[in-house]
Amino acid sequence: MFFHVLLTTECDLRCKYCFGKSCDDIDSDFDFDLDYSSPKKIDYEIHSLAAFCRKDPECVLSFYGGEPMLCLKEVREIMDTVEAKHFLVQTNGLHLQELEPRYTNRFHTILVSVDGSEALTDHNRGVGVYRKVIENLKTIRRNGFLGEIIARMTVTEETNIMKEVKWLLQNREFRFSSVHWQLDAGFWKNDFAKRPFEKWVKKEYVPGIQRLARFWVDQMEKTGKVPKLYPFVGLMQSFLRGERSLLRCGSGWINYSILTDGTISPCPVMGGMKDFYLGDVFSADPRRLRKVFVAEPCTKCDIYGECGGRCLYANITKRWSSQEYALVCYTVRSLVSSLRLEVPRVRQLIAENRIGPDDFDYLKYNGCEIIP
Repeated sequence: MFFHVLLTTECDLRCKYCFGKSCDDIDSDFDFDLDYSSPKKIDYEIHSLAAFCRKDPECVLSFYGGEPMLCLKEVREIMDTVEAKHFLVQTNGLHLQELEPRYTNRFHTILVSVDGSEALTDHNRGVGVYRKVIENLKTIRRNGFLGEIIARMTVTEETNIMKEVKWLLQNREFRFSSVHWQLDAGFWKNDFAKRPFEKWVKKEYVPGIQRLARFWVDQMEKTGKVPKLYPFVGLMQSFLRGERSLLRCGSGWINYSILTDGTISPCPVMGGMKDFYLGDVFSADPRRLRKVFVAEPCTKCDIYGECGGRCLYANITKRWSSQEYALVCYTVRSLVSSLRLEVPRVRQLIAENRIGPDDFDYLKYNGCEIIP
């Protein structure tokens, strides 16, 4: 099983699509009770987490927040105490250099929030953030980190998806081998009316995804390598294998979250939604946690097997209206259809032994969005 371990709810950045929108959304209501009693910082005994993880020999822990690297003492203690198959971290990247290499180099994967080029990242996340993050990534590489570094993009109406993904893959200063992105869509209740979302989706994002899918396979033809663009890799592997998928991030059925008080929830953004709490690390068996799945309209959709439902939180909370959220579903359909068009070219490359089926392998449920 995979577990996001929330170390803190606090963050030292004020990103426009996160902190900024949370302030605008503060008066919006949910249709169910919320529990805001969880502490801001992890406050249970680490030995309880160790005992919980020992019950599952495949236990994978991903440090999460807020910004988890604000809790370096707890990161060290967990890595010293808990026997996990892998450790991962999702971070804003500002404090990576502060953790000693003997810990950093044990991470299987580091997912770092970078939205693309320096100009776009700093616009969204604060002036100077991009430069600091890139310097820290260079430092940990020099200090011996050999694991996967994944750029975590948040995609908004100011994102040219083709341009920004290519920047991350090809810029000379620091080239990311892996990229995933998540649409800023359906998370906040009050933002849709303030945005040109529909125009951007139809005029910019979907055409950009179509071009990017062609570029992705073009790169395979030129280099004999499969660029690890997670939305593309995950879907293409399913197409090649003829397999269907449940919710692809795994939330609620194979990927759970441990809140700062030890409570277990289906997803890291579902903290406070006490109707969906699934026990705690003190008494639960990680292999026997109750499963929480998406419901209609996702389960009635003709591409449910390809999509898997996109987002459990969005499916449950319905922060956008059905008409508004239909635009998000349109982006998923376009992603699926764009990649299906490329299947024959990919199969031909495999038949010619220029790439192999194993080139699409990845650590599933590692926090990457396969359906952005």
